[in-house]
Amino acid sequence: MDQDQFFINIGRQLGSGGKAVSEIIARRLGVKLYDKQLINLAAEQSGICPEVFEKADEKESRSVLSTLIGYLRAPFAGDDGGLTDVLSSEALFKIQSDVIRDVAARESCVFVGRCADYILRDRPRVLNVFIASGRAERRDRLCRLHGIAPAAAEELMDRTDAKRASYYNYFSHGTWGMAATYHLCVDSSVLGVEGTADFVLEYAARKLGVKPAEEQ
Repeated sequence: MDQDQFFINIGRQLGSGGKAVSEIIARRLGVKLYDKQLINLAAEQSGICPEVFEKADEKESRSVLSTLIGYLRAPFAGDDGGLTDVLSSEALFKIQSDVIRDVAARESCVFVGRCADYILRDRPRVLNVFIASGRAERRDRLCRLHGIAPAAAEELMDRTDAKRASYYNYFSHGTWGMAATYHLCVDSSVLGVEGTADFVLEYAARKLGVKPAEEQ
């Protein structure tokens, strides 16, 4: 592994704009962003269909198998013992963890969610960020992006964040969204998406010694 490699891991509340912030940071630093791409990479590496990882993606660990049993087809459907062995939430997490480590062995990058901060906890040049936002701002953002009613947006926020928290807390030694778990926590409703990206980049410059390509 190149000693100059760095990794920025971003956790986020749904509707906080965390994904958009991550995209800006990756683009300005000239590195790749890994979010949903990890699902396809995990599927390729394991030979398991991507839909299995989609259903387990950042979901509450204890409920994964119950949602998969009715979905999967042969060769797993007729073999409950094999299903448990191959598709336990821990097995799926290990596959995805191996993919994250493989990517990190090759290149600097930005990871979104999926316990990447915990998986890469022994790497020396890592910045772990959590992006939150005011509830009203998150709700309004989801309404604009998905064309849904405010009540539906709030229900989606609560359900998704609860699943993310359960997943993170189960597999890591930290607490999802708690300041002590991260190097930096930012309220994007104060700075906006662009301003939040600027803030994280300034922090990354101080902590990791990395700067956007246009500033080098």
